[in-house]
Amino acid sequence: MISLIIILVVLLIMAIVVISIYNKLVSLKNRMQEAWSGIDVYLKKRHDLVPNLVATVKGYAAHEQQTFEEVTRYRSQAMQAKAQEARMESEAGLGQALGRLMIISESYPELKANINFLELQKKLSAIEEELSLSRRYYNGTVRENNIRIESFPSNLIANMFGFKKGAFFEIEKVEKVVPNVSF
Repeated sequence: MISLIIILVVLLIMAIVVISIYNKLVSLKNRMQEAWSGIDVYLKKRHDLVPNLVATVKGYAAHEQQTFEEVTRYRSQAMQAKAQEARMESEAGLGQALGRLMIISESYPELKANINFLELQKKLSAIEEELSLSRRYYNGTVRENNIRIESFPSNLIANMFGFKKGAFFEIEKVEKVVPNVSF
């Protein structure tokens, strides 16, 4: 009789532990999805801004066609990507292409003085800042999720119920070419 009670108590404790771990994994998965939806909002704002920015710069720097095509191509790929990792890759390319577009603008003083361009540049800068903060939050939730999925004993529960590791959203840094200045 006592051994039956001990077995039932042990099974109850194990059930509570499994339920607790499962609920934590569900919570982390949902936070990761919520964080991605925050990123998605800023990516859509950036996508909406890109055509106006390209059109404004194109008016002053028409011979930079390759950069304009690159920005347009990455924007299109990012908007059409269904898989999250493909979208992240396209967004990284778009970020780099936009950086090159901003570098081009440095060569055109009349463009830098254009009020419309300055307003678009300010909006893009604000969106990029919010995107950076959202990306940081998302990557933090991915890190917590991945740690939980890889740690014992939660890895047993994660594997049993098919929880997957999240992918970090990494953006390559655009390296700005520093001009040579000689006096």
